[in-house]
Amino acid sequence: MSNLQLSPIRKTIVGVQFLFVAFGATVLVPLLVGLDPATALFTAGLGTFIFHFVTKGKVPIFLGSSFAFIAPIVYASGRWGMSGTLAGIAGVALVYFVMSALIKWQGKKLLDKLFPPVVIGPVIILIGLSLSKSAVDMAKTNWILAFISLGVAVVVLSMGRGLMKLVPVISGIVVGYLVAMYMGVVDFTNVKAAPWLALPPALAHFHLPQFSWEAFLYMIPVAIAPVIEHVGDVYVVSAVADKDFTESPGLHRTMLGDGLACLAACFLGGPPVTTYSEVTGAMSITKVTSPQVIRIAAATAIIFSIIGKLSALLRSIPPAVLGGIMLLLFGTIASVGIQNLIQHKVDFNRTRNIIIISITLTMGIGGAVLNYKSFSISGIGLSAVVGVILNLLLPPAKEKKLAKKE
Repeated sequence: MSNLQLSPIRKTIVGVQFLFVAFGATVLVPLLVGLDPATALFTAGLGTFIFHFVTKGKVPIFLGSSFAFIAPIVYASGRWGMSGTLAGIAGVALVYFVMSALIKWQGKKLLDKLFPPVVIGPVIILIGLSLSKSAVDMAKTNWILAFISLGVAVVVLSMGRGLMKLVPVISGIVVGYLVAMYMGVVDFTNVKAAPWLALPPALAHFHLPQFSWEAFLYMIPVAIAPVIEHVGDVYVVSAVADKDFTESPGLHRTMLGDGLACLAACFLGGPPVTTYSEVTGAMSITKVTSPQVIRIAAATAIIFSIIGKLSALLRSIPPAVLGGIMLLLFGTIASVGIQNLIQHKVDFNRTRNIIIISITLTMGIGGAVLNYKSFSISGIGLSAVVGVILNLLLPPAKEKKLAKKE
């Protein structure tokens, strides 16, 4: 069923489902760094709307709390306080703005040179595989619940018809949650204590962050990895939606939108936001890639941020139930990367391509980390940088010359 054929009710249901997918990570990040989960939900929804405004409503991307900033925020808050740290996140936005201007100035030729299919393919694979550990960690807390939610999602996805085929995630979560209730592993304490309606604390008691140059400068290099991952995520969404969003509306607009969303989040007391691969995975399995559906998810996030009971109810979902669903979603993203290599007919008989793909994947999966004083880059960001460098150092022309000599 195409996006155009979806009725408003079905779009709403799928949009709520997409929020279910993003909810766990969005509220987990603030809990880990000492920020308010309800505020994070609000800034995720607001940030997504800002992103869609900047990108002319064309790109189906949801922005949620970024895991890349957990360690930097914990360190910075201990040194400059949470207020100074949030103001320092403006440095993250600055990196996005500079990259946006650079891409706008150089055009798509720069992207094609830095990120050809032989580089972007393994990066997309890593985006999915790098998340797999968190999925397994959640699932292994109760494998029975994980396999039940996963099994239901797979059955609905493969055998469902009409509306049912669009809601494999919700179906898996609902059945898994009901079984968890039967097993007595759901804690309703926070649900009972939560108010029905309440503004997020950071908004109810709003005050501007206290600017700190030290925190600002500290956050600038931290933003390099998320910016590189942003490029990979946009390519993933382009592959899933079968549209080139790096061309229209352009990567310079997606960069700008992400930067403005980060800026809004820090001023409102939320964690930095980033493009969410979880939602991209959900789009891939449901085949629903309408930006309007993503905006419904964003609106739902804002509504949930002020309805305490609903927010607490979602937080009561056992990690294993969500972990089972994530096993499917994150694997789907990795599959998109493989499809990208196949569709662009990357030649695996060429030594050059094998070198780039092999080293990029090995460094990413192996957890390589590069540290220099307070600067650190690892995971997808480091792997992407290595892939880009290898692609520039091993141009096709040189390989052709070597082949002729042989």
